[in-house]
Amino acid sequence: MEQNEKMEKDVISLLDEDGKEHEFEILDALELDGCQYMALLPLYGEDEAQEALDDSGELVILRVSDEEDEDGEQYLDVIEDEEEFNRVADLFMGRLEDYFDFEEGDGE
Repeated sequence: MEQNEKMEKDVISLLDEDGKEHEFEILDALELDGCQYMALLPLYGEDEAQEALDDSGELVILRVSDEEDEDGEQYLDVIEDEEEFNRVADLFMGRLEDYFDFEEGDGE
């Protein structure tokens, strides 16, 4: 059954600023005010197992850009506006709370 669960995951590969590839599981997607957003969970290879253990398992939320690259693929952008990010994060947390335990930051 574990193999079937792995095969059902919707996985996306993204390049960071240094050209390093990272894989993410797409947990959810939504549209708000005419923009599309994705909630992603980082996936780790065997060589990154210790990093995964140390990681807090944070949800990554990105906005789908209106622009496309030369291959017709859309970009995913970081949400710079804190208010926009908080609104989208709250929506994703509400939609995913049955599957994940979210911890609120204490603001220290």
